[in-house]
Amino acid sequence: MTRKITASLYMTLDGRGGFPKYLGSDRPSTNEPNEFWREFWFNRFDDVTTVIMGRRSFVGHRRVWTEKARKKGDPQFMWDYSRYLDKVDKVCLSHRLKSPGWENSRIMKGDLSKIVAKLKGEKGGNIIAEGGPRLIQEFMRQRLADDYMLIVQPVVWGQGPHYWGPMKEQLTLKLLSSKVLEDGELLLHYETVRKKLSKRDLQGS
Repeated sequence: MTRKITASLYMTLDGRGGFPKYLGSDRPSTNEPNEFWREFWFNRFDDVTTVIMGRRSFVGHRRVWTEKARKKGDPQFMWDYSRYLDKVDKVCLSHRLKSPGWENSRIMKGDLSKIVAKLKGEKGGNIIAEGGPRLIQEFMRQRLADDYMLIVQPVVWGQGPHYWGPMKEQLTLKLLSSKVLEDGELLLHYETVRKKLSKRDLQGS
C-alpha cells in the first residue's frame, strides 16, 4: 500500500506560522494532552513512521523536543511526544547541515519531488511533512501532499513566516472533516483533489 503524505500546518487567521502565545498555555499544566496534541500527534503515533522537516524546523525540534531536553517536572505527554520523535524516522531537508546529530535521522537534499517519491517507495507507515511555511508552500506548488491537516488559531498576528506564497495555478482541496477544539482552534482536514486525466490527456493530444 502506498504511503500517504500529510502536510501539517499550524497557522493564525492571517496565515502566519508563528505567534508569541499558544491558547491555553497559561492554564496549569496536567499530564494529559489537550485536544490539539491528541488530534495532531498522539492519535497518529501508530500510523506515522516518518516525519519530514526543513532545516530550521529540524534544528528547533532537536533543541527542544528530544528526550534529553526534557525536564523532571514536564508533563507525561511531553515525555511521550519526545520519545516518539526520538524513535520515528526523521528526514531533514537541507543543503547546509552536515550531520543530523539526532538518532534515527537522515539528511536529504535535491529535488523535493524525487525525495518524496523515494520516501513513498520505502517500507513503513504514513508520512508527515512538518517543516514550516516554506516547505509546505513547496508541497502545495508541486502537489506532493495527499492531504492537509490545519490547525487555525483564533489569533491575528502580523509577523512571522507566511504560509500563502505565489502559486502557478489553483490548488483545489476537498474538505474531509472540521472540528472546533477546546480553545477555539479550528481543526481542518483536507484531501488533495487530483486531476482525472481524460483519454485525450493520456494520448498526449
